[in-house]
Amino acid sequence: MNHNRVVCFDLEMCCWNENGVGRTGEIIEIGLAEVDLKSGNIVKRAQYYVKPEHDEVSKFCVELTGITPRTIEKQGRPLGEVLQSMIKNYGGNKKIYAAWGRDDEILREECERKGLDMPFKEFLNLATLYRIQHRMKEKRIGHRDAQQALGIDWEGRQHSGYVDAYNLAKVALAIL
Repeated sequence: MNHNRVVCFDLEMCCWNENGVGRTGEIIEIGLAEVDLKSGNIVKRAQYYVKPEHDEVSKFCVELTGITPRTIEKQGRPLGEVLQSMIKNYGGNKKIYAAWGRDDEILREECERKGLDMPFKEFLNLATLYRIQHRMKEKRIGHRDAQQALGIDWEGRQHSGYVDAYNLAKVALAIL
């Protein structure tokens, strides 16, 4: 296990907003940004589009994420192939993975439904770590708000897995 490297990741899923109620479906994007805790740098980034097996990218989802059905059709791959690329390029079980919230559970549940193995074992919920460090027992805080509270500028479009993973990597370097 390489404890000097942490792979920050963010998931985007098919999503709908019906009568003001949001719901999500299958994963359509995985963004990754690896940090080297010794050097304090972001050393690698990636973006993988995933072809959903059962869901479609809604108009609401396009507006929220910027991911279009055409992008998924042209660049998307089955989740199993994407997970193999993650393992090959980011070390799988040899690395610690981190997200803001429980993206690990979302990924785990989809892997179970599709008969796939998780690409990693070690996971850090950076939202929980941030709340502990800042004594926010009862209050939840979003990734972007926490980043701003740390004095770190947000870069890019929110709800892009690639952008969110990169911004999360900056937060990870500040709190780990």
